[in-house]
Amino acid sequence: MTTSNQLAPGMTLSIDGKIYRVESCVKVTVAKGVPFIKTKLKNLLSDEVIERNFKLNQPIQDVSLAERKLEYLYLEGKDYLFLDIGNLEQVLVPSQVIADKVNFLKEGIELKAMFYGNSIFSVELPQFLELMVVKTEESESAAHVANATKLAILETGAKVEVPMFIESGDIIKVDTQTNEYIQRV
Repeated sequence: MTTSNQLAPGMTLSIDGKIYRVESCVKVTVAKGVPFIKTKLKNLLSDEVIERNFKLNQPIQDVSLAERKLEYLYLEGKDYLFLDIGNLEQVLVPSQVIADKVNFLKEGIELKAMFYGNSIFSVELPQFLELMVVKTEESESAAHVANATKLAILETGAKVEVPMFIESGDIIKVDTQTNEYIQRV
């Protein structure tokens, strides 16, 4: 068991049955009061950030998350089926955990997943993926402007702004964290 004095950003805690990551923590001393630890905690399931205060030396439950590599297989109902590369077991990931990352899911893509026991709390895509452009929307007015862009729809359904020279069938490198075009491959 850990105490509140040992809190540091990046730690993972279990509070009231929910798993939180410590985003920030600071010791607050008040002139006529009892010092305390003020924290910002991020719920790993909902991404909600809350503020919570702890008394000094208050016991807290520190938990460790296991990182595992998963390979995307296919959509099964409303959830997503992955293969755990380490033990070759199938893992069903709820759609709320995948959230907007679904725009970059394609069969065979490997990602990192954080587990607490058998519950999955978050997934992290590779920062860069190479995906095929299936459709581009031409912009007549932008054709004569320097650095003009147009909207491209990728094979995964993601929509990305690309330079005017990108056409359907091109393979492009995309930054999955910023949803931006990097280069043509």
